[in-house]
Amino acid sequence: MKAAVLEQIDAPLAVRDVELTELKVGQVLVKVLVSGLCGAQLHEIRGHKGNAKFLPHLMGHEGCGIVDEVGPGVTTVKVGDKVVMHWRPGTGIEAPFPSYILDGKSMSSGKCTTLSEYSIVSENRLTTVPQDTPEDLCAILGCALTTAMGIIDNEVDLKFGESVAVIGCGGVGLNLIQAASLKSACSIYAVEKNINKKNLCFIAGATTFIDDINSIEEKVDVIIDTTGIPGVISDAITHLSGKGRMILVGQPAPGRGVEVMNAVNLFSGMGQTIKATQGGKTNPTEDIPRYVRMHQEGILSIEQFVTHKFKLDQVNEAFDLLRSGNAGRIIIEIGAV
Repeated sequence: MKAAVLEQIDAPLAVRDVELTELKVGQVLVKVLVSGLCGAQLHEIRGHKGNAKFLPHLMGHEGCGIVDEVGPGVTTVKVGDKVVMHWRPGTGIEAPFPSYILDGKSMSSGKCTTLSEYSIVSENRLTTVPQDTPEDLCAILGCALTTAMGIIDNEVDLKFGESVAVIGCGGVGLNLIQAASLKSACSIYAVEKNINKKNLCFIAGATTFIDDINSIEEKVDVIIDTTGIPGVISDAITHLSGKGRMILVGQPAPGRGVEVMNAVNLFSGMGQTIKATQGGKTNPTEDIPRYVRMHQEGILSIEQFVTHKFKLDQVNEAFDLLRSGNAGRIIIEIGAV
């Protein structure tokens, strides 16, 4: 099968011929249909995820596929099921890390990878969805959409009428704006340097589009940063209200610090909080079916946020576009049903 392989840190991925191995307990072979690209994968390419010692390895962590084969002990999915492939664990066996064969040598990889024609996935990284669920929706449910919805619903406990600012309006940021709008936030600030994303932000539900967090004159109840830029995060903290919650989605590079200016302000009002998210505390088994129903009812929309599509052999072009900041969510088309 063809697969995108990270062979060297800070180098383009190589699309290589990779061989599958026999399934172990709790593993599932999935034919991958589409994969999303996430900014966190740029950290992997840079080696910021502590992954350099595991090279070479496969890539991707949000996708859609069809179950091709199930290993011993698997009970939650069956052959022919359409599944969301996600990095957050759900119901089922936590299987061993899978292995593949590259150039005649064994290569280990993550428990859910999606940038390949087939993937060996841990059972608890798969959630079955109806066969008519759109592939792009499934892919985004693997990370971007579930993270955004989870942050708003689980981690910040957004109240009706509270104000929200989202810094960085890529795939996750646009869905954060949509989720805040669904929870009746007022106002919703889209903070984005790229003026070309202005219309997408308003479609998502933003009430104000600005290019700098320092342009906000009021204090904000919830600020969510997707950029991971330390200076931007430091500035944002100063704009929190007395009950303000700061959520960090984007990850600063290893060794970088975030300065909290005039830190005594953290104790004002009800006390401010700064928190790093872990996928919005999403429970895929419970949350994904709810979000699919919301999409079926026309409450939740993702189509306009998928701005570009590429084939697997164009994966490096897709990552270059992701780095440029000129895309919403990028989808890699891999297989056909």
